[in-house]
Amino acid sequence: MNKLQGTKTAGNLMKAFAGESQARNRYTYYASVANNEGYKQIRDVFQETADHEKEHAKRFYKFLLAGLEELPASIMVEAEYPVAQGTTLDNLKAAAMGEKEEWDELYPMFADIADEEGFPEIAEAFRSISISEKYHEDRFNKLAANIEKDTTFKKEGTIVWKCGNCGYLHEGEEALDECPACIHPKAHFQVYTEPY
Repeated sequence: MNKLQGTKTAGNLMKAFAGESQARNRYTYYASVANNEGYKQIRDVFQETADHEKEHAKRFYKFLLAGLEELPASIMVEAEYPVAQGTTLDNLKAAAMGEKEEWDELYPMFADIADEEGFPEIAEAFRSISISEKYHEDRFNKLAANIEKDTTFKKEGTIVWKCGNCGYLHEGEEALDECPACIHPKAHFQVYTEPY
């Protein structure tokens, strides 16, 4: 790989590393809020997304480690990062906005710059990670819409609900207030789908 020292790509990798690292922490905070508000499935989505962001940050950091001539090194960047925390609905909307900015604006621009500077592997990483970020945005928007339409725990028509604590399955238009098998509250129910 070409040396990153003094390139725009080095700064962009550092911005992306910082952004992904901060998103990871925000999402773990948001997971706690969702848990406290009774949204166990949304808690799990925030935690899973936090893990994804960790992996994105690791990829960007590894490029920096491999491409900088001398370590330790410092890279000065000027960037803006979001500060937001509220209800689960607020947090989902804020998270979706951040994900959209990454996949729709920042990472395509960073990829183009990496290509121009002779870093095709880094450009491809930005483009590939953008696909994940779009998925994250879509998922956060769908979960926010469920809260807004009051369809997190009820749906039209009969469907199967699964207790995330014990695996109990219930058929109906809405989740039970309490699982009859393990007596955990409604917060543990989610729409059951086969993941295979």
